[in-house]
Amino acid sequence: MWVFRVAGALIFVLCLVLSPAARASGGLPVTLTLERSIPLNRKTGLDELKAWDRARHGRILQNYGSGGGGGGGGGGGVVDFPVDGSADPFAVGLYFTRVKLGSPPKEFYVQIDSGSDILWVNCDSCNGCPTSSGLGIPLQFFNPGTSPSAKTIYCSDQVCAAAIQTAEASCTSQDSQCTYQFQYGDGSGTSGYFVSDVFYFDTVLGESVTANSSAPLIFGCSNYQSGDLTKPDRAVDGILGLGQHQLSLVSQLAMKGIAPRVFSHCLKGRDNGGGILVLGEIVEPGIVYSPLVPGQPHYNLNLQSIVVNGQILPIDPTVFATSRNRGTIVDSGTTLAYLAEEAYGPFVNALTASVSPSVRSFTSKGNQCFLITSSVGELFPPVSLNFEGGASLVLRPEDYLLSGGYVEGAAIWCIGFQKVDGQGITILGDLVLKDKIFVYDLTRQRLGWANYDCSLSVNVSLASGKDEFINAGQLSVSSSQLASLNQLIVVGTAVLAAHLLLLGGFPVRWVHFLVVSYTTC
Repeated sequence: MWVFRVAGALIFVLCLVLSPAARASGGLPVTLTLERSIPLNRKTGLDELKAWDRARHGRILQNYGSGGGGGGGGGGGVVDFPVDGSADPFAVGLYFTRVKLGSPPKEFYVQIDSGSDILWVNCDSCNGCPTSSGLGIPLQFFNPGTSPSAKTIYCSDQVCAAAIQTAEASCTSQDSQCTYQFQYGDGSGTSGYFVSDVFYFDTVLGESVTANSSAPLIFGCSNYQSGDLTKPDRAVDGILGLGQHQLSLVSQLAMKGIAPRVFSHCLKGRDNGGGILVLGEIVEPGIVYSPLVPGQPHYNLNLQSIVVNGQILPIDPTVFATSRNRGTIVDSGTTLAYLAEEAYGPFVNALTASVSPSVRSFTSKGNQCFLITSSVGELFPPVSLNFEGGASLVLRPEDYLLSGGYVEGAAIWCIGFQKVDGQGITILGDLVLKDKIFVYDLTRQRLGWANYDCSLSVNVSLASGKDEFINAGQLSVSSSQLASLNQLIVVGTAVLAAHLLLLGGFPVRWVHFLVVSYTTC
């Protein structure tokens, strides 16, 4: 689970529409609304970004060895949309969706998190929950007592026993509430109890026809917050988890035949940013797959080697092997990218050695940086991450370097991969994932990717056996918002140059792409 720090923001609203789906197993597509928040009045240093990522990684390491435990089944459903918005590369982005729960339905804004499993929202009895948000969104509190369809999950319920096995729940006695407590790496936390209530969504019947639908959903009712979760500047109503656990929305939908256990994201790294989120089977050509490491709670792959400028780096393959506190994780919730300590040195040395001696290099807080006057594509080599099954993830310089603005006409680029001191974990975050489709196929237990223009629509498989090119929705931004955004980008670039000249941390863009949620009948 990730805790995101967000300052004042512009809110962009986007409608997600699920296209006609593969109905062989009875599933139907769903429509949800996605909200995007880009804080434009706050610049973020590299040290702070790394601290945020470490908070998330603390949660990841706590879950190692607990097993995946995902549900079976699967229906058909497709979601496709672009995400437009800020081109500011120095701001931190936060993505969240709006869900409707209870009878009558109330709207809740929840962060979307592929690194956790549970959907939880703040409840009316919450101690420490903020009552206002710097994001400009109205905060709600779920009240099971006023929703006649709400049911408390008790320790005697089978679903609670399954959650306890993976440390997602705890119990004191069989007749007590099934409770949870999540503690995050930065000291913040939440606790509460599980409930079941009605979740509302729009089902796409085809040819742009939608129908109002609903289904029971198990989610968390948080009655206590601590640490940064109590602060109003970045407050939302809760967290939406999309992991492999049977209580995740992906698994709940699959077990009831509403949607398949396949989802995708495409992070747009150029121009205005944004991207595509998909729940369904993408059939774009060129997607290569590598098997997920079995029995892991996160999306682990077997990384076998790293190649820089055509040369395999001298790294023992066991450095990347999955074991306790070791392994390679693909996680769209991580801002940067991280290499195990034994791999970091050879990687940085190989990149530095491959650059022309005419390129000026310098170090900023332990990060290798370069001043260049031509294209990074001309000066820096490609990097290939080679995975089990023969699947290679080829990185352009823009996928392993961070743009730091300009100083006296020279562009500043720094190596974006960070070292994980004292641990053998490698995490591939947004820095690496951008400008590619990533497909999380939980049914076949594999993860695939392909280079892609994330401003385009995607090709999906339908129940008829045919493929259909699904058009993306469009996000509307007012001219006044765009004017303010452009002005802040100029200011942000100036701030960035000042940071670098003082050898401080440099602001980078943190965009969180996560898959939207749908529940089951």
